[in-house]
Amino acid sequence: MIKGFNEGFLWGGATAANQCEGGYLDGNKGLSTVDVIPSGKDRFPVMLGEKKMLECDDESFYPSHEAIDFYHNFKSDIALFAEMGFKCFRMSLAWARIFPNGDEKTPNEEGLKFYDDVFDECLKYGIEPLVTITHFDVPVHLVKTIGSWRSRKMVDYYEKLCRVIFNRYKNKVKYWLTFNEINMLLHLPFIGAGLVFEDGENKEEVKYMAAHHQLIASAKATQIAHEINPEFKIGCMLAAGNTYANTCAPEDVWSSIEKDRENYFFIDVQSRGEYPNYAKKMLERKGIKLNIEEGDEELLKNNTVDFISFSYYASRLTSADPNINKSTEGNVFATLKNPYLKASEWGWQIDPLGLRITLNSLYDRYQKPLFIVENGLGAVDTPDESGYVEDDYRIDYLRRHIEAMRDAVNVDGVELMGYTPWGCIDLVSASTGEMKKRYGFIYVDKDNEGEGTLKRSKKKSFYWYKKVIESNGSDIE
Repeated sequence: MIKGFNEGFLWGGATAANQCEGGYLDGNKGLSTVDVIPSGKDRFPVMLGEKKMLECDDESFYPSHEAIDFYHNFKSDIALFAEMGFKCFRMSLAWARIFPNGDEKTPNEEGLKFYDDVFDECLKYGIEPLVTITHFDVPVHLVKTIGSWRSRKMVDYYEKLCRVIFNRYKNKVKYWLTFNEINMLLHLPFIGAGLVFEDGENKEEVKYMAAHHQLIASAKATQIAHEINPEFKIGCMLAAGNTYANTCAPEDVWSSIEKDRENYFFIDVQSRGEYPNYAKKMLERKGIKLNIEEGDEELLKNNTVDFISFSYYASRLTSADPNINKSTEGNVFATLKNPYLKASEWGWQIDPLGLRITLNSLYDRYQKPLFIVENGLGAVDTPDESGYVEDDYRIDYLRRHIEAMRDAVNVDGVELMGYTPWGCIDLVSASTGEMKKRYGFIYVDKDNEGEGTLKRSKKKSFYWYKKVIESNGSDIE
């Protein structure tokens, strides 16, 4: 018999408020950064912080405004998750639903009540909520008034949010993540940190200053959480995937180490409690001086995370030769084409063994429990007249990644808490704003232009994943 996973392994699925919730102004919610990101040609310039769009216009389509309307359908959606056997549901809070402008003295009760209802619905079925406090989400008012995470004041607003939610949900939520893919602010600064750049300013300095503020905020959240409920488990979250060297030339190997360090930097601070020497030297070389205040270093040192969570979709490939690397420009995570791997329809290279490599790299580096909170295949699904999708390609992708995960646990001894594949129900793509890039076990009738009935239907993978969970990962055929 093939060995599965430990008893209590948290099988489930993952979503984000900004990609599934909709109801973007319902219940007194304020405008969030994702609500002003349109689909189409302006999307990437806005996400990069290069084009300033802090209001909605009548000409553009904004996918987050309705998304898949989880806001009005959460009860039936969670019932479908329960039918699959979920032990865990990873979701996020919309900051602007709780503090519409971000700087109010008191929170919005309607927003708090909505999440009470969602958590109650999860707990009714024995599903543990895993809650991301901030998932590509900043109240637009804070971008306009203080420049979002470029300002130290954001730490205070974030701390207030944390105190409210930790106290309110202390008996309903045990697992928390401070920031989603915290390293994303280096790649898509508006998405990751609400940053909009001014002409002529040092973008690198602004990004790393915002990073410092988020790292301080994360440590503060960890401190507060443990004070309010010592049973809370607080994690950080990394967009992960090891970078391979293009050749065995030592220069290429060194390039791959440097690329990985760009992303490890954040988790090194959150997990080890201090800036690593390579990061200090990098900032020194770039002439970036962080505004580290008295008490910051002590706060970071004394409030490291309990576990490390990450997303894994693909590995990466780099070369030390700038001419070869030119072909990678324009991607969120620059990568060369790996000739040994097949790619998804969106060009993401499929590398199940890369997941095992990533799990081992992270566990060797930190010796803390790991949690895979995103993994999946974005693909075009073609439903039949009843909405059923024969998504064998998705099953194959997930099966091979679960196999790699199982090897990491049972052969290599990696400590793994759970697995929540991304977009367990179809939702809006964060990068492209599309609906046709689907990840879910549940099909949602909606297209890229926002047309459709929003009707939910089960794909073939729904029944397959149900069997995987029932067998605790021992039956993945």
